[in-house]
Formats: sequence, structure tokens, C-alpha cells
Amino acid sequence: MEHKKHWLEQSIFYEIYPQSFYDSNGDGIGDIPGITEKLDYIKELGCNALWLNPCYLSPFGDAGYDVADYCQVAPRYGTNEDLAQLFEEAHRRDMHVILDLVPGHTSTEHPWFKESCKAQPNSYWGRYIWSDSIWTDVAGCEGIAGSLRGLYPRDGSVAVNFFSNQPALNYGFARRTESWQSAVDSPEALQTRQAMKDVMAFWLDKGCDGFRVDMAGSLVKNDPDSVETIKLWQDMRAFLDKTYPEAVLISEWGEPDKSLRGGFHMDFLLHFGPSHYLDLFRCEHPYFSREGKGDAHPFVEAYMRNYGLTNQKGLICIPSGNHDMGRIRECLDCEELKIAFAFLLSMPGAPFIYYGDEIGMRQLRLASVEGGYSRTGCRTPMQWDGGENYGFSRARREDLYIAQDPAADAPTAAAQMAERDSLWHEVQRLTEIRRKHPALCASGDIAFVYCEPEKYPLVYLRSDGDSSILVALNPGKEDVSCPCPYQMQETVHTLGKGIKAGKAIKLEKGMLSMPGESAGFMSVLPV
Repeated sequence: MEHKKHWLEQSIFYEIYPQSFYDSNGDGIGDIPGITEKLDYIKELGCNALWLNPCYLSPFGDAGYDVADYCQVAPRYGTNEDLAQLFEEAHRRDMHVILDLVPGHTSTEHPWFKESCKAQPNSYWGRYIWSDSIWTDVAGCEGIAGSLRGLYPRDGSVAVNFFSNQPALNYGFARRTESWQSAVDSPEALQTRQAMKDVMAFWLDKGCDGFRVDMAGSLVKNDPDSVETIKLWQDMRAFLDKTYPEAVLISEWGEPDKSLRGGFHMDFLLHFGPSHYLDLFRCEHPYFSREGKGDAHPFVEAYMRNYGLTNQKGLICIPSGNHDMGRIRECLDCEELKIAFAFLLSMPGAPFIYYGDEIGMRQLRLASVEGGYSRTGCRTPMQWDGGENYGFSRARREDLYIAQDPAADAPTAAAQMAERDSLWHEVQRLTEIRRKHPALCASGDIAFVYCEPEKYPLVYLRSDGDSSILVALNPGKEDVSCPCPYQMQETVHTLGKGIKAGKAIKLEKGMLSMPGESAGFMSVLPV
């Protein structure tokens, strides 16, 4: 009997920023019943999995990444019952839902933190990273961004991970240099670990399918080689395997050789650090711009280095964007985005489509909302149709969570769904092609056939057993050719302005020729 592959193998994720997706009750803020109402739209696009940004109780100093209660949905989004209903409705459509787990810090409003601030020792004194004296600062230790001092009855300073409203939870220090630093196997560090297991169990029992883990590589402090952090996640994975074996873990880590060893199914390719992700979509000369001045070579080098470190597992997720970076539309127009999506939806790992990227929503320049700062402009409400507030909400415009695109030509889902040649329909076609061909799915092998510095095209072979698909991408406006040691069996799909102009992609006598602004998927055999 054929072994059934994990659902992640054919997963295509749709990232939802809950407060900006769909407002079902007219208060100007998106909510969970609104997400449930739009499940059919997501499925029609071709996405079969959802990642929800944090929807827990929060004072929203960092848009929900400052959690005040991990086990309660924020009232503005609905109730725990609403979220359980979303899980049920998604499963009924053969879709899956993962939540954003924020294990590294809480809000200063969390009851755990309020207890830890008290002058007298209690069972929560070790839940966060505190020094033993107000005169001893914790800032400067590896993995700690800063500290809060002199604000609470407790004698000591407390570590924060990012914003000052995000005190760091205590998972211990791999290398202890001060007496106030906990060991990773100390009772207080293990209690924090157990508390996070309890959080996961709470939502898994309600039907959640797993978690995208925020800042997964940062939990253990002063752990430069991540040895103890990997062990921590191996322990988490062992807990899940015993009780919730189907639960998925996807890491925000950016080092797949470490995260996969820690028990994560997949790792995110981050937009910061050495990934060169921004070279492709978000820089002065993006590779996927028609001007043809980009360079994909540094990205491919970094990608294949990580690919090798994971023993060719290829489980590195490449997103179209997310809530932390400028919209992909900021540097590319909708025609250029079609070829960019041909890349995103044909690479190994699970692709992630950030809500609105499928219609080319624009990056806006806006004042900060709930700690968004420069990120606020990529978090604007979804543009559904040409009606009031683009169909997002029936609230007054001034009551919307974030302002919307004021341009007369602002893209909407309804308009793009009505136009057969739109970006939305191209994304839909590409998701269908990915699901149809096992070679294009998560664990299919990849080998780059042509990728030279500052040159086009980008060509790679995806394969799974006897099935092979050659993917060829020429975002630049000039016609190009390159050596390619394969022979054509069948053209699976072509797209782009060059194709619409009547030109063709040719693979003859070991040479691949492509018109400008074109992409192709071809079933091939070696020459």
C-alpha cells in the first residue's frame, strides 16, 4: 500500500493578518467570523492552509505579538468558540489552520508577568529573566535586546526581546556567566517550557493543526551555536509526537539545518540576514523586474548552501511577503509579479502567500498603528470589491483599523477575479499546476540548471522519482538563451508578455531560448 504523504507536502499557505482581512460585525477591525466567511475565496485561489497572525488577548502594543493571555481570543476578533468553528469549517473544506505561537515573550499585561513583578518571591518569579538587583542590568547579554528597570516593586531589572512591552520568558542560558542566570534544566526554565506545551495542547485540543513559531531560534539565551535551543525544540517535538503526532511546527528561524534538527517540519527563509531574498523582489534592481539588471546568483548560492545542510530535504518556505516587510508590489508591477509567483509556487518547501499579494495590493506610507511603524503600510485592510471600504467593513472610513489605498486604480479581488488575464487568475493557475505535479511539491528535489551572476534566465529542474519539471524564468525584457541538457516532452504551462506577444519558449539541441518577460514549465528528459 502506498504511504500517505503528510498534508504539508501539497500545502500552499495563505497568511492572514486577522485585523485586516474581513470585518463581519462592522467595527472597523477584521475578525475570525470574517475569516470563516472567506474560506471559499481562499480555497478557490488554490490555497489549502492558513497561517493566522496572533489573535490572542493583547493590549496590541505590537499588533498582538505582545500576548496577555495565550488561551483567550482577543474580544475584537471574537471568541474561542469562533476560532474552533474556523478550524471545523476549514477541515470540512480539506484545509488546515496553523496559529502563530509567540513563545519568546509576553505582554507586560500578562498575569504571569504581573506576578513576577511582585516584591515577594512566588511561583512566577522565574517565569521571566530578572537580574538579582536593580543595579544589575540584563541588557547586553547575548539574545537580550534591552531591559526594564525601576518600574516594579521587585528588586531587579527584567529582559525584553524587542519592544519594551515584551518581557522575555525564561528558558535558561546555555552559558551562565552570572548568578541570576538560570540553567536550561533549572526548575524555572522547565516550568516555562511546560507552560508553552500547555498552550499548544490547549489549541490543538480545539482543532488547530499546528503552529508557526515566532523567533523560534531565540528562546535559550547565550546559546551561540543553538545547541540548547535545538534540544529544547526536540523536547517540544517529543511531547507533540507522544500526544499530538499530526501537529505541524514551522519555524521563524532562518537556519534550516538547526530548525529541522530541532523537530520543525519546515523553516522560513527570512528577509533579513544572509539569504539574499530581497535581491529577488525588494531592492533597487530586483531580479524579477523587467529592466533585467538583477542578480539571482547570490540567492541561489545561499539557498543551495542551506539545501545541502538539510540533506537535500528542501523544506525551506519562501513567502511572497509577510506582515514584517514591504509589499512585494512595492518594486514590481502585476505583470512582473506573475513571473515572480511562477518562482514562488515552484520552489521546494511550502509557499506562503501574504493576503492581498495575489491581487497586487500596494505598500502605503502611513503613520504607525499598533507598533507597526514602517510595517504598517503592508498591513492595510484587504480590498475585496469596489464598494464602501473596498468591501472590507461597513464601518465609517475613519473607524477602520488602518487606512486603505486611496488610488483610483486600487486593485480588488472582485475585479481581478472577473478578468481572466489578471494576476489573481495566474496565481490560481500556478497553484493548480503545483498540486497536479508531485515534482513541484514540497519535498521534490531541485537542481539549478542555469544561474549565472547578473544574467538571465533562471532555470531549475524539480524532480520526484520518475517525474521531472523544468522551470525556466526570464523576467527581463530581452530575449535570452542558455545551455540546457534536456529534451522537451511536453509544455505544461507558459506565461508572460513575451508569450502573449506570440513568441515561444524553445528547447532544441541542448539550448533553451526564451522571449523577454516569459516563464515556462516543461516536462523533460535528459539529452
